[in-house]
Amino acid sequence: MPGYVVGLGFDLEKTMARRQTIDQWERSWQKYWAKAGTTYELPAAHAHERDFLMQTRTPKAEKARLRRIQAEFERGFRRLCNLGPAVTVFGSARFKETHRYYKMAVEVGRELARAGFAVLTGGGPGIMEAANRGAHEAGGRSIGLNILLPFEQEPNPYVDDSIEFHYFFVRKVMLVKYSCAFVIMPGGLGTLDEMYEAGTLIQCHKIGPFPVIGMGTRFWSPLRAFTQHQIRAGAVGKEELGFVRVTDSAKEAVELIVRSQPPAVRARLRPLRQQS
Repeated sequence: MPGYVVGLGFDLEKTMARRQTIDQWERSWQKYWAKAGTTYELPAAHAHERDFLMQTRTPKAEKARLRRIQAEFERGFRRLCNLGPAVTVFGSARFKETHRYYKMAVEVGRELARAGFAVLTGGGPGIMEAANRGAHEAGGRSIGLNILLPFEQEPNPYVDDSIEFHYFFVRKVMLVKYSCAFVIMPGGLGTLDEMYEAGTLIQCHKIGPFPVIGMGTRFWSPLRAFTQHQIRAGAVGKEELGFVRVTDSAKEAVELIVRSQPPAVRARLRPLRQQS
């Protein structure tokens, strides 16, 4: 009996500790959402999206939604169809001008422009601004596809043309569809989402073959280790990931991208004269 009581007490302690951990987890993310000023989904300024899951869906409302989605696709197609060889640079909106990753992205944008590519980004601050800045200051084409958000995202001042999107997935289609390579700078959830979207499409032969270049060997080291774990577990084939390369050199990244292009694309590149 004493042993049973001790065991019961130990199990009770584990249960209480687990409950406390769950409670802490829930409080932490609820606190984050409370800052948005709403109790459900999205801030009040986006009431249409916030209320979407709370309302009964009707064919009429769904058709209206489809029309809005189609209009965004059509606007994107119309504005980007003559873009020419372009490379999309993905990365965090949160790195400031003094950060080394910001400076690295400026160099990437500059080298891409000098090689003759248009530089395509999400159009916002941080890494996106830096890549657009590098292209703009080098005299190349600098395009931003801006997402309408209640915080964090406004068009940066280094884009020659800015296209606004309401739907993340429409914007992501445009960022992927009109690019012949992808540069992945350090970033957060959105950057990973964009990287894996492009990578999955290439892996499954839906687009490409296009290179995916990760910038920042130290930053991407843990993810590379996890990918090796996926390969060892049999979830990913090693031969399927040959399109990925990680480097710290903007010049090397752009050289890899240029060399990966078929002759017809390389013939369309108009490298800029480098100022002495």
